[in-house]
Amino acid sequence: MINLEVPRKFRAFVHQAHQVAAEMLRPNSRHYDQAEHEYPKELDLLAALVDGLGASGTGSGAGASGVRRAEGETGDGKVKNGSNLSSVLSILEMCWGDVGLLLSMPRQGLGNSAIASVASDEQLARFDGVWAAMAITEPGCGSDSANIRTTARLDGDHYVLDGEKIFVTAGGRCDAVVVWATLDKSLGRAAIKSFVVPKDTPGLTVERLEHKLGIRSSDTATLRFENCRVPAENLLGSPEIDRDKGFAGVMQTFDNTRPLVAAMAVGCARAALEVTRDLLAEAGVVLDYDRPTHHQPAAAATYLQLEADWEAAYLLTLQAAWMADNRRPNSLQASIAKAKAGRTANDVTLRCVELAGSLGYSEHHLLEKWARDSKILDIFEGTQQIQQLIVARKLLGKTSAELK
Repeated sequence: MINLEVPRKFRAFVHQAHQVAAEMLRPNSRHYDQAEHEYPKELDLLAALVDGLGASGTGSGAGASGVRRAEGETGDGKVKNGSNLSSVLSILEMCWGDVGLLLSMPRQGLGNSAIASVASDEQLARFDGVWAAMAITEPGCGSDSANIRTTARLDGDHYVLDGEKIFVTAGGRCDAVVVWATLDKSLGRAAIKSFVVPKDTPGLTVERLEHKLGIRSSDTATLRFENCRVPAENLLGSPEIDRDKGFAGVMQTFDNTRPLVAAMAVGCARAALEVTRDLLAEAGVVLDYDRPTHHQPAAAATYLQLEADWEAAYLLTLQAAWMADNRRPNSLQASIAKAKAGRTANDVTLRCVELAGSLGYSEHHLLEKWARDSKILDIFEGTQQIQQLIVARKLLGKTSAELK
């Protein structure tokens, strides 16, 4: 049975993550928001610290853990609190400090989660220490990942990749990119595979870096692949096309990354709630947890409703990560957590700006920045609408062809 308290063995690590967020990330938050595309050099020290904690077995990285579950595997019946829950808890604390800086951490990209989830043991060893971004979205393919047009053609002992990827987080700074491409467009989603492409591979070019509403300290790139030759052993998972489950191995990555993004949203929302609570207290607004909200001032009632939504998002996120640690299928719960947390972060941060008035809209506090940062958390790794569609299919027992 899941226990929703922070496990005792993680408490020291969570405290360390919070200290890093308070002393390193948040103090630099405004600077790197304004200095878009400038590399946050402070993160090199932080990455070395995270590597040291991971090597000692006392910590887990932001995106290094994965969901590795064999077909039909349900666990041994013993409750585990492992790397997925540890990653979620640490990400929550770090994004309390700054979401964009967390996304800029070396060797903690979303591509690292893909490698950790589906790579072979040999690949795990070979790509150890690599900073990997994830390249899925294309100009004509957003939420419908099955509509990918980037191609991968086998030529001897290499695959030749051709296509364009947009909105690649850390695409300019990373060491390698996990690229989703199709082996045969006519076979649809079954032919989609993922490839680890080192950034110095001939034929891979960074076309541009995007200017964005939020998470400005994180670089977001457009990548082009033209006759880009990738060693065949860099394909993640089986090279065979299985019409029944070929896409499942690639999609398994999301079982890991969606709870991570949910944790980012939960951390950002908590930061806004804490600052807003202090501002309301300074203004003389009293929060009374023993009285019905309709008997309290409007500002207090609004805050309590936001806090309740945050609590639900937090618990759903822990549940999705805990299920992954215990080798339980968590695709449904991962989508539920992502949908709830993404929307909650948007609602909470914007309403906090409103509650704080001019202080929330100005740069006196980070409230306006958190409102900008939170928007992407309801979009990437599957939009709000896509998550609701996935949940509906799971609950109703419908396929993607039956429920669109």
